[in-house]
Amino acid sequence: MNNKKIEIFCTLGPSSINSRFLKSISKKKNVSLVRLNMSHISINKLKNFIIYIRKFTNCPICIDTEGAQIRTKIKKSSYFKVNQIIKINRSKGNFTFYPPEVFEKIRRGDILDIGFDDLKAKVIKIKQKFIICKTVSSGKLENNKGINISNRKIKLSFLTNKDLLAIKIAKQLKIKNFALSFTNNLEDVKKFNQILPNQNKIFKIESKSAINNLTSIIKNANNFLIDRGDLSKEIKIENIPTIQRKIFKISKKYKNKNVFVATNFLESMILNKYPSRGEANDIFSTLEMGAKGLVLAAETAIGHHPEKTIDFLDKMISVFKKKKN
Repeated sequence: MNNKKIEIFCTLGPSSINSRFLKSISKKKNVSLVRLNMSHISINKLKNFIIYIRKFTNCPICIDTEGAQIRTKIKKSSYFKVNQIIKINRSKGNFTFYPPEVFEKIRRGDILDIGFDDLKAKVIKIKQKFIICKTVSSGKLENNKGINISNRKIKLSFLTNKDLLAIKIAKQLKIKNFALSFTNNLEDVKKFNQILPNQNKIFKIESKSAINNLTSIIKNANNFLIDRGDLSKEIKIENIPTIQRKIFKISKKYKNKNVFVATNFLESMILNKYPSRGEANDIFSTLEMGAKGLVLAAETAIGHHPEKTIDFLDKMISVFKKKKN
């Protein structure tokens, strides 16, 4: 029988930062970490969130950094058809970049892949205070969505200023777990280790650069999280199963390497009480590959049934453990 411990990480958000949910996870043996995603949390609220969470659960907290990602800052969401104009402002306006220094790095001809609604826009004009793009595929423009420049790679700092503040606050409150989003190479691993020498660290694999540097990243760290959502923006979704298996294969060449997997395990349960058969198969297959743990993101952060998603993962883990080797 397979008796290795399989962990569940829960991402906290509007659906789960409440006393009922936090008390419930204290009773679930497989939940080993609660995750605060700094991409969706105001730095001004972080300290109070940590204090509040600790009132109702002793489950360890993980600070998940924003990392080297471009995101939208939108005042009013809107839907764009093909060949419509989108204006991106340097500082003030409906649409700005986060972090702000991205504005200086954009070039004419760049293709911006925005969010997960297939909205793509080509940069056709750059002025001192604004950038003009024309849409090449339709989709919804929303706040705080990731932007991938699909035609080239631009250099971003591996941590934002907000990340550095979050780490400072978390250290003061004796948080011991941190995740580096968009780990790109060995240099990122080394720099994160220098900032957090005595803490537990998870390095997230979610970029093409990480895939190109997999061996050196895995060789020099112990804990990894495959974020299949953002990764699918860079390597195309049809390649995710192959890459997921490649990461597990490389990790097994070394001792004490733990691989966690995130994104879409129970996407249907954001609204529904029951998962799909495909989701059940995805969970089981990921466990068969050797996952140390499974990560719930939107399912527990904004989903309608956060406790039920944990219950279903518990069931899947039990079924997996009962299977014959």
